[in-house]
Amino acid sequence: MRVNEPRPLGRTSVRTTAMSFGAAPIGNFLRPFSESMAMDMVSQAWDLGIRHFDTAPLYGHGLSEHRLGHALRGYPRDQYVISTKVGRRLKPAAPGTFDSGLWVDPAPFAAHYDYSYDGIMRSVEESLQRMLTDHIDILLMHDVDHYTHGDAQPEMFRQAVEEGFPALVRLREEGVVSAIGFGVNETDVCLEAVRRTDADCVLLAGRYTLLEQDPLDELLPLCEKRGVSVILGGVYNSGVLATGAIEGAKFNYAPAPPEILRRTARIHAICRAHDVALPAAALGFAAAHPAVASVCVGSRTPEQQSGSAALFGARIPPRLWDDLRDADLLRPDAPTP
Repeated sequence: MRVNEPRPLGRTSVRTTAMSFGAAPIGNFLRPFSESMAMDMVSQAWDLGIRHFDTAPLYGHGLSEHRLGHALRGYPRDQYVISTKVGRRLKPAAPGTFDSGLWVDPAPFAAHYDYSYDGIMRSVEESLQRMLTDHIDILLMHDVDHYTHGDAQPEMFRQAVEEGFPALVRLREEGVVSAIGFGVNETDVCLEAVRRTDADCVLLAGRYTLLEQDPLDELLPLCEKRGVSVILGGVYNSGVLATGAIEGAKFNYAPAPPEILRRTARIHAICRAHDVALPAAALGFAAAHPAVASVCVGSRTPEQQSGSAALFGARIPPRLWDDLRDADLLRPDAPTP
């Protein structure tokens, strides 16, 4: 498996690469990036063969889109794919006057939810300007999940599907975007979105990994049946499948609970028995499902990024997957390389 392996995206003309660049870190996720380091990370990704770059207005409150657009400006536009998201509008606000969540030193814009038709149209126009481009290859409805909206989720989802998604369809028809879909962290919401819309693709973060395979029940079979491609994010479950069951390991951006640490340790032991790095197994497993078009990886350092690219191409003996199944650590119906 190669980082730059071209893969079709659903029924569209878009071609992604098997590994894609997650641009959340260069939006100062959890800690700041310098401008030069952000540019260097994009340049290195290009040199590694990555041609799909994923961002969102939320990431650094516009900072990630801005940096990504400037970093890619010198490359031929027809040779790479940009995916970004809608569902939040950014409005100018003085630093320190708004909740920036997990973003450190973000751009001076407050984020407000807006899944309306007009809100989507304005959001896309603003993203085009930030990224210095005339079109977006993949546009995703962002975070219409329970984790983000709590009790308000049903109404937010309704608005996104009934009011916002028609805007995505129009933009696709006009050629402003090439593929449309949803980007969420919850399998059930992703499933309902595929059922109710003409999505080309979905970005599912953190839910199909060596530790979680529930999407095999309904979501992934439905995507295969309807020709909807899946982009996977968070395949390390935000850390624990990269670091192993060490003290302070993260699972879904929080300290990993004991049962997750125990399960990870068992998976890691089988990987060691086959002389395979745990994150290599995590990447290989995620990329193996036929519905998966790309695995999106966000890196914090050049060393991390080059390491992930090397692990992506690691050879994994088939017996490793058999041993995981025998230990009841991998579902029997899960495709493997």
